[in-house]
Amino acid sequence: MQQDLIAQAQAWLAEDPDSDTREELAKLIDTEDLSELGVRFAGTLQFGTAGLRGELGAGPMRMNRSVVIRAAAGLAAYLKAQGETDGLVVIGYDARHKSADFARDTAAVMTGAGLRAAVLPRPLPTPVLAFAIRHLGAVAGVEVTASHNPPRDNGYKVYLGDGSQIVPPADAEIAAEIAAVASLHDVPRPDDGWFVLDEEVLEAYLARTDAVLTPGTPRTARAVYTAMHGVGKDVLTAAFARAGFPAPVLVAEQAEPDPDFPTVAFPNPEEPGAMDLAFATARRAEPAPDLIIANDPDADRCAVAVPDPAAGSGWRMLRGDEVGALLASHLVAHGAVGTFAESIVSSSLLGRIAQAAGVGYAETLTGFKWIARVDGLRYGYEEALGYCVDPEGVRDKDGITAALAVAELASELKEQGRTLLDRLDDLAVEHGLHATDQLSVRVEDLTVIANAMRRLREQPPAALAGLTVVTAEDLSEGTELLPPTDGLRYHLDGEVKARVIVRPSGTEAKLKCYLEAVVPVAGRDGLAAARTRADAILAAIKRDLSAAAGI
Repeated sequence: MQQDLIAQAQAWLAEDPDSDTREELAKLIDTEDLSELGVRFAGTLQFGTAGLRGELGAGPMRMNRSVVIRAAAGLAAYLKAQGETDGLVVIGYDARHKSADFARDTAAVMTGAGLRAAVLPRPLPTPVLAFAIRHLGAVAGVEVTASHNPPRDNGYKVYLGDGSQIVPPADAEIAAEIAAVASLHDVPRPDDGWFVLDEEVLEAYLARTDAVLTPGTPRTARAVYTAMHGVGKDVLTAAFARAGFPAPVLVAEQAEPDPDFPTVAFPNPEEPGAMDLAFATARRAEPAPDLIIANDPDADRCAVAVPDPAAGSGWRMLRGDEVGALLASHLVAHGAVGTFAESIVSSSLLGRIAQAAGVGYAETLTGFKWIARVDGLRYGYEEALGYCVDPEGVRDKDGITAALAVAELASELKEQGRTLLDRLDDLAVEHGLHATDQLSVRVEDLTVIANAMRRLREQPPAALAGLTVVTAEDLSEGTELLPPTDGLRYHLDGEVKARVIVRPSGTEAKLKCYLEAVVPVAGRDGLAAARTRADAILAAIKRDLSAAAGI
């Protein structure tokens, strides 16, 4: 066994084109670090609908050039099998460690396979890549990014020619082609033959952002902006200038790309502490800003905070469901028609808004790969800060255009002497208070997640927070409207209605539990009491669910 492992590592080393990972692997072989080698060669990173994502390092269980070259070769073979023998593949990348190398390798593999390859001119937001696929008539696109994962990670996301991410069975078919790559020596990789796009593609994306806003609306909202050490700053500030908004005040410490994300534990606006520098910048800013906008590092997500004297920082982060509802109501008010869609873990308030407006409504599995495929989509969102406000331009979540739409709504309310919080109050009075929360458990050992899911399946709770579980669905069996997925959904009834969904994260080592309580509101005077009641119910659901899952 020991010699087999060493031999496997030596064979990998002989093919590795990257001096950094060659040195790393050679050291593990020389020191006979069988424990670490066992981890690195326990299998291969699995290609799925999210593409690839993992920790950077040597070996088939890490993200590295060897793994990326194999993935690119598998994608090229899949495209050719689909008849796309000379189609265009557009490649984008963020500013993480090795992203530019992975993008270049992908371009070389596509070129060597007889396809045409075009690389975005520099590290740019993921939505620019999603836009470029359709704008250029490409047959596929690749974005090298790990989004808001820790700095040690990188990833590889694949889109097809409709500009949306892959779904089954394409993922399995691409994975099979990747597995069929016997040796990197069999993968032609010329030194040139692809082209690097110029600024026209970015200018076209920025021109398309005009479609997000209504001509003649106020553009007065003042924002503080953080790029979270990612690639969003230049594109967002250009979009705001083009639209006529005041220039955002930048969080200087996080404005420029930095693959080490030095000021945050995790470069995700939802994580505790990630927004502290933005709050501090907003408290210093003059004149006082109306909102804070944050993108995640690849700028496909958008977070929003608003002034709140009751909050310790003076600012309150809006939940993704709150921003999702605000954007939906804003689009409806401006006459948007079509289907409004969300993932099953997002708030049911969107359905109420759509019903009241007489527009279509759809619910999908988690992820924009599903939302983007809804027929007649006009607007889509998921609670994890992802919003699609212009599906004809970008058929994916887009943190730049979402920020523009939020700023337009904030400007309209500002002209009326009102705020985003006032608009949320309107929605609660009209449709009931839809309060959401999340129980999220990050683990080192993935068996913790598997054990929790098994326990809930074998012993489903009969009640949570004193509310009766009236339906318990195992989503792995699929439903009439949804394909199978690893998740559990409970509907609760009693003094109020509630909903709980439990699922493993698709991109991180987390068990995620999504909670919603719907509390009737007796006019604006009843809002405070409704919020207190909802908070108590959600806290009790968290407590009881934790006990039921053993986490």
